[in-house]
Amino acid sequence: MSAIDRSLYERFEITSADGSQSADIKGGVITFSYFENLFSPMVTAQVLVTNTGNTIPDGDGGFSSLYNGLPLRGGEKVDIKIASNSENNLDLEFSTNLGNEFYVASITDVIIDPEKEIFTLNLVSREAITNETSRVGKKFPSSQPISDSVRDIVKQYLLSEKELNVDKTENPYGFIGNMKKPFTILTWLASKSVPGTVAGNSSTAGYFFFETKEGFNFKSIDNLISTEPSSQEYIYSPKVVDSEDPNKDFKILDYATNKNQNLINNLERGAYCTYRMYYNPVDSTFTSPQQGIFRVSDYSKKVENLGSDFEINLPPVDKSGKSLGNVPSRFMTGVLDFGTIEKKDKNSLKQNADPMEYHSQSMMRYNILFTQQLVMTIPLNTLLSAGDVIKCKFAKVTVDENKVSDDEQSGLYMIKELVHYYENKGSFTKLRLVRDTFGKRDK
Repeated sequence: MSAIDRSLYERFEITSADGSQSADIKGGVITFSYFENLFSPMVTAQVLVTNTGNTIPDGDGGFSSLYNGLPLRGGEKVDIKIASNSENNLDLEFSTNLGNEFYVASITDVIIDPEKEIFTLNLVSREAITNETSRVGKKFPSSQPISDSVRDIVKQYLLSEKELNVDKTENPYGFIGNMKKPFTILTWLASKSVPGTVAGNSSTAGYFFFETKEGFNFKSIDNLISTEPSSQEYIYSPKVVDSEDPNKDFKILDYATNKNQNLINNLERGAYCTYRMYYNPVDSTFTSPQQGIFRVSDYSKKVENLGSDFEINLPPVDKSGKSLGNVPSRFMTGVLDFGTIEKKDKNSLKQNADPMEYHSQSMMRYNILFTQQLVMTIPLNTLLSAGDVIKCKFAKVTVDENKVSDDEQSGLYMIKELVHYYENKGSFTKLRLVRDTFGKRDK
């Protein structure tokens, strides 16, 4: 985990789409960036390559450049292994042997002159390509939990043998794939999923489907938040990293707060209070007005959080004194779901899923989670993954010489995005962190 040690490329092999030719390009790699994101169902990477020719045999006893000799046209397989540059770090490896190799999605920024060529390879996981050629047409029964349907889609339609980490859902849901792509359905199901209990407590709706270097994940937001954070605390130290410092791997080199609440956006999305009305097509009635109001305050004790107690102090709407948390800022309407071509029996008119149980909950959960967003840079740490929770410590702004910790800014943050960046001079990790509340969590 060092921002000053050189990147150690042990293998960087690219194989043509037809498998007939391959080349090790590690000597020409200028930079390599690897990306994970809670909002992305696939991992991606970028490689900046320079090549001076004489790389690929051309069949006439001579050699051609990599770009036109291989040739690079998309779909090439790329095997990568980058050695750790610290005893606290792990190798970063994507290979055919592990079943997680990358493929070239596109080649951009191509510059060719008589002496060299420079281009960028944009890489994706194999499942990203399979997703574009697969359609889900199957009917999933209304008796089956969503988590089981997720497993079926990943195995049957993405044809993936990667590790699949799925949080079990308590709510069943029947649906027909309607020939949609697997990734489209998996991310759609995430917003309808309810985990039941987390750490012995009731929890709220809202999942993420995403890929990390360990495999695919279908994880509850509450479960991600309640996961035990890494034991090491990252401390803001905006100075040059001393290679002899035993704690150099856990310094925050720089950071910036990108977002600290967005009241208007949250009101537009109905994050605090919504009015819900659903039509019942069986008996031609609407849900009762008493059921309609959803208030985030009603769920404040059920929500796992990264900071101190979940409490949102909202300003009044007007001079009447009514809080924004008690007045709906969004009206939601829809038609209740009563089955997916079930056999005609006593269950044929049974409601398939109750949007009252998940719709407003998940919308509230997604929006509140991103109350605060930070971007920060740390020395390279390949142990971290999207969805991990880490401890951060920031100093309070003061003129005093003795700096003390800022207990409002410091605390636990979840990794929404990360990039491991490698270049010849060194390497580092950049993180986009989020959290729902301020302060330090007591538990």
